[in-house]
Amino acid sequence: MNTRSRFIGWLNRFRAAQNGSAVVEFALILPIMLMLYIGMVEGSTLISMDRKVQTVSGAVGDLVARSDGAISSTTLNDYIKVASGIMTPYANDKLVQLVTQVYVDDKGKATVDWSRRYVGQAVQSTGAYAQGSEYKKLPAEVVAISSKQYVIVTECALSYTPLYGIIFDKAVNLYRENFYIPRFRDRIILN
Repeated sequence: MNTRSRFIGWLNRFRAAQNGSAVVEFALILPIMLMLYIGMVEGSTLISMDRKVQTVSGAVGDLVARSDGAISSTTLNDYIKVASGIMTPYANDKLVQLVTQVYVDDKGKATVDWSRRYVGQAVQSTGAYAQGSEYKKLPAEVVAISSKQYVIVTECALSYTPLYGIIFDKAVNLYRENFYIPRFRDRIILN
């Protein structure tokens, strides 16, 4: 009985003891709190970059669609360089941009008039759509409103590599596409 009463006394003292309980509770909750914090940082950065990719695609498409009849390659290159300001503070050296003008005939068939591809704001000789090829990525809604008209299509893609790789351990591919009918409803010639 002496051993039993000592054991019960020890359990009562252990239950009543408060010294160090805050440290133990903190040690138990710390990993969960760190995971939540890192996950929120990664998630908010990912959302921010996705918004910036959308803004780049939209801004370039809108600028090109405002052209009146013709646009020079130099002006198009300047529009592409807008991305560096929009993407700040994130790097844009792997940002892929495509600017394409397609013609939609009265039967709904879209044909590429011209196309330019940029990687890191430098024009690329490959990767753009071939002139005269069929463009199959126009949504039905865009085809319906652009019969016998030209459409400016801007595409923007970026592979986001997570900062820490703890919560998101693989690269996330961000992609946005915008469609604009030229403001003056005519073909925009790329010089």
